Amino acid sequence: MTLEQLKIFVAVAERQHLTQAAAALFLTPSAVSAAIRNLEERYDLALFNRVGRRIELSDAGRIFLLEARRTLASIRTLENTLAELGGLGRGSLTLHASQTVSSYWLPPLLVRFRQAHPAIELRMEVGNTEQVSQAVLSASADLGFVEGAIGASALAVEAVAQDRMVVVVAPDHPWADGRKLQVADLLGARWILREAGSGTRSAFAAALGALGLEAEALDVALELPSNEAVRSAVTAGPFATAMSALVVAAPLRAGMLAQANITLPAREFSMLRHPARHRSRAAAAFEALARAGAPAGAGA
Repeated sequence: MTLEQLKIFVAVAERQHLTQAAAALFLTPSAVSAAIRNLEERYDLALFNRVGRRIELSDAGRIFLLEARRTLASIRTLENTLAELGGLGRGSLTLHASQTVSSYWLPPLLVRFRQAHPAIELRMEVGNTEQVSQAVLSASADLGFVEGAIGASALAVEAVAQDRMVVVVAPDHPWADGRKLQVADLLGARWILREAGSGTRSAFAAALGALGLEAEALDVALELPSNEAVRSAVTAGPFATAMSALVVAAPLRAGMLAQANITLPAREFSMLRHPARHRSRAAAAFEALARAGAPAGAGA
């Protein structure tokens, strides 16, 4: 068994998708498929069940995934320990971040970190808030950055920026006229929202709670798995959505969307780390950079 096979197995297991894992690893789907097949044939064990065109972890695969994650985390710790003997000249840092943070707030920090520490190998994975917190818990990530509340009490959670949530609609929607909306208006609208488990969805639910509304009371026409999909769908139909001001800033300026006249409570972007695990110098340096970063809503 090779380290490369372990990495490929974990990538496929976490995504339950060969092509997505191949893209994340910069490999061809055939190379990923061959690596999984070689593992299964070598140990005469099915790690995945093939269900039509889908794959899902077998019982053996779920057990192996726990051990594979632990092994990769131990190897990364060993690599960082050796690299840190020479300071920040070498080493690696793995970040996981939810969509809004990874697309709109984190990139300038990544550029600044790369400029300050060009020899550090920097990796980033994107998922929803729940997936990011699990990655930090399992040591697949050194640090996580999310925009939603998390239920993983074992993690250290630190607010590093503040974001504004706004309600937006198509330019021909009745709410585009700028009239002041009441809470009851929200119940009469049809909504397109991010999927359950996303930071945007949980932040909107929290904002509705602060207004005295249950999120389940809304008429949700569609749930979509990305900010871009939600934004495009709202542009094309008589729906409303709530998103980060960072996500909709450009289409608002272009007149493709209109902001509804209702104020939602601010939300925080949070940094996650596992307090019981060794903190590398690279991780500590990025933490300091994140704390010094500009507020997420600035200029949006």
